[in-house]
Amino acid sequence: MDLTALEKAILQGDHGAPRQWALEQQIAVGEFFDATDFVEVTQVHLCADTEALGPAGVDFVERIAAAPAGRGKVWVPSITDPRGADFKRHADLGQAEAIVALECRLADALAEIGYLLTNTCINYQCIVPPVPGEHLAFGDTGSVIFANSVASARSNFEGGPAALAASLTGRVPRYGYHLDDVRKGTCLFELVEAPNSYSDWGAVGGIIGRQMDSYWDVPVVVSRLAAPTADDLKHLGTAMASYGSTAMFHFVGLTPEAPALPASFTGPPPRAEPIAQADISRFYADFKLTADEVDVVVFAAPQLSLFEMQRLASLIGGRKVHVNTAMLVATAPAIKVMCDRNGITAALEDAGAIVLEGVCFYQMHARELALANGWRTLLTNSAKLVNIIGGYGYEPALATMAQCVDAAVAGRVGQ
Repeated sequence: MDLTALEKAILQGDHGAPRQWALEQQIAVGEFFDATDFVEVTQVHLCADTEALGPAGVDFVERIAAAPAGRGKVWVPSITDPRGADFKRHADLGQAEAIVALECRLADALAEIGYLLTNTCINYQCIVPPVPGEHLAFGDTGSVIFANSVASARSNFEGGPAALAASLTGRVPRYGYHLDDVRKGTCLFELVEAPNSYSDWGAVGGIIGRQMDSYWDVPVVVSRLAAPTADDLKHLGTAMASYGSTAMFHFVGLTPEAPALPASFTGPPPRAEPIAQADISRFYADFKLTADEVDVVVFAAPQLSLFEMQRLASLIGGRKVHVNTAMLVATAPAIKVMCDRNGITAALEDAGAIVLEGVCFYQMHARELALANGWRTLLTNSAKLVNIIGGYGYEPALATMAQCVDAAVAGRVGQ
């Protein structure tokens, strides 16, 4: 790779061992993907919960934090994805003190390195939204696909070590979605009927994601129906990324790089694959409970926006969560503050819900949560979560937000 004078100095250790490690790691990645040089990034978003890192990973981060003379500090604004424990509510969920202690160590180390502890996967909704053409090093797949598609910024999926390296060097290898030609559409889907809920939009994302062959596929969506909201696009993108490892999509006439259908493709557009309500219904049918009783209702993956939180409180409408069912609601710390101020948190907690901040359910050592609380059946409006959580021993089902609330109140589905 072609290196600048600064990059050569980093590589030979002039800026400390942590940056030297970071650039060595990035060169290996860049050479694997045939990158010719680096591109500077303006912000970093790090995925690093303790279930993924384990004690050894936390030890590694602490060693970087302990580097002398500030040589293990971030060079660009850097923020964090959800962590694995809500330090205020972990006891209510029966989380082990060892898990919480490890999360505290990680938080302290990242703060020492210079990370802003935002603890959110919806940074594009509540921190600083990216702008067109901005080069990023984002880790969360939902954040990446939203940044690339809706904001027209540029990022690959940067796993934990890669994002950490980018925060120390302020750059990433120039390959993949940092390049113009990779960002063009490869396949076409047409919505012939309008999705009616967040979970419907997530189902559409899952339907498309299942048909992707590789990370380099860029689906294009066309619709003559009503345009989706930002939260609709959030659910569409997070599901698409979960089911298809998809890092970018175009929505014709809505996302910046697809003002019209021809602009979405390098050549002539391919034949469109239709998606109708029947396809969405079949997707829901893949995630049905075998029993009526619901142990836990989860609103997470992605964290809820302020508008989603308001709608959820409205749907509860003064009712109470059933004594045999838990209802968990995850949002970003920044949004939790606004919910506190506007009475939304109180409305949810008065109903018996547990409002969690700075976490996402599947990153919270979910198998241990199931064992601690006797949870097996899980209902959610997140198409992403039902795709993931079965691997943790749950029997998940997908429903609309309203259906999930009704089930939480009744303690069972369809009552």
